[in-house]
Amino acid sequence: MIIKQMTVGPMAVFCYIVGCAESLEGVLIDPAGSEEQILRVLDRKKLKTLYIINTHGHPDHTCGNQILKERTGARIVMHAAEARMFDTPSARIMAQQMGFRPSPPVDWTVRDGDLISFGRETLRVVHTPGHTPGGICLYGRGNLFTGDTLFVGAAGRTDLPGGALDTLIDSLRNKIGPLPDETVIRPGHDYGDRPTSTLGREKKTNPYYTDF
Repeated sequence: MIIKQMTVGPMAVFCYIVGCAESLEGVLIDPAGSEEQILRVLDRKKLKTLYIINTHGHPDHTCGNQILKERTGARIVMHAAEARMFDTPSARIMAQQMGFRPSPPVDWTVRDGDLISFGRETLRVVHTPGHTPGGICLYGRGNLFTGDTLFVGAAGRTDLPGGALDTLIDSLRNKIGPLPDETVIRPGHDYGDRPTSTLGREKKTNPYYTDF
């Protein structure tokens, strides 16, 4: 599995380019701006982008969707609950007021357990509400792309519309927690002491695991 972690956009979001080394098919996870930079990496790696996957619908994570969909032809993927919440006129107006480009409509709404395949690779959708109602993580080949659900040493905020701390803690413990301790955590922002971690390390050191 090809994995490229990139810091992009005005909110310094981690975007991930994930691809199949055999077929050279791939996906973009949270393309949050810096579109030309992302396109240059895709060109250099010769990857055909099948899907743009948003871990959640906040505009800092979706603001690159429009340009990258136009340039690559990829389909936009989001959890069904998230698409309902953020694909509305008021959500688009909010994104514009914050200085972000609104996303086009979602092409494929997924649910917990759905599989997203590209070449010989597959990412499994893990529904992890709490930061937002339709937040998801993506699990494949021992990697978990966590968006704003779980950071290195922290977790997503729950004071925005649709957020709920108890729900987030339940997601961390009961949806992410059962995965193998050696699972590599690939978060949506570089808020910790390193850009990636392991689930085992987070269970021992992250206060959202140790203190709740």
